[in-house]
Amino acid sequence: MFTDALKTDAARVLAHLDGVIAGFDELPVTRAMRHAIAGGKGLRGFLVMESARLHDVAAAHALWPAGAIEAVHAYSLVHDDLPCMDDDDLRRGQPTVHVKWDEATAVLAGDALQALAFEMLADPRCHDRAAVRAELTLSLAQAAGARGMVLGQACDIAAETAETPLTLDQITRLQAGKTGALIGWSAEAGARMAGADITPMRHYARALGLAFQIADDILDVEGDAARAGKRLQKDAAAGKATFVSLLGLEPARARAKALAEEACDALSPYGPRAETLREAARFVISRDI
Repeated sequence: MFTDALKTDAARVLAHLDGVIAGFDELPVTRAMRHAIAGGKGLRGFLVMESARLHDVAAAHALWPAGAIEAVHAYSLVHDDLPCMDDDDLRRGQPTVHVKWDEATAVLAGDALQALAFEMLADPRCHDRAAVRAELTLSLAQAAGARGMVLGQACDIAAETAETPLTLDQITRLQAGKTGALIGWSAEAGARMAGADITPMRHYARALGLAFQIADDILDVEGDAARAGKRLQKDAAAGKATFVSLLGLEPARARAKALAEEACDALSPYGPRAETLREAARFVISRDI
């Protein structure tokens, strides 16, 4: 059920986002934008769509915030791959944007994708109430910026030159921003659009986001680069502290499993209707890409 829903939603969200970009002038930067959004799993967009279904929000409206979060996620990857950041040449099995084009185009494509996300949230087709659109816009700005993802990225960069490796608590806080903030916003989006209590989805997303990152750390150690579509074992080569390096491989795996169950438990107010989201939590710790 979950894998089918993920594929279906990923395709719908990508088509919607691609359709919006198709309205722009045909330039290298817009081609780079389309390149950047292609090929991903679409987990964040799926979380928006599924949380919307859970709260009886129409898919026609949910596609707008789903496209917005995928645009923000793609922008973050384009910038993260730049030589001044992680200096990666492969993403989702394809050349990174700065390799396929150049660094300037990559910077501009990332900038444009970030701006596009907020344009989509402000569009009246996202929601008929301006207050809801404003809340979605404000909360995404907070999740993506210096309170969330950017803060996590900045802490990650600082850790590379720190005299002592990060502690487990510090890594947990770092990843709550770097990875967890956008996953959290995605899971909460449906409740925000419905004007419902976001607390259950917030608890779900916090556990899910951390489980996702631990699974990423495990994949970085024992994954297949060809299947992952990106360079692996970067953290070990850079001497970074990770959940695996601090906990050990098997304890990290056990921690991810416990977090996945914690995420499932958080969905108890929704009963059987949330089963697809429970499957999503189990998926993130068992994936091999």
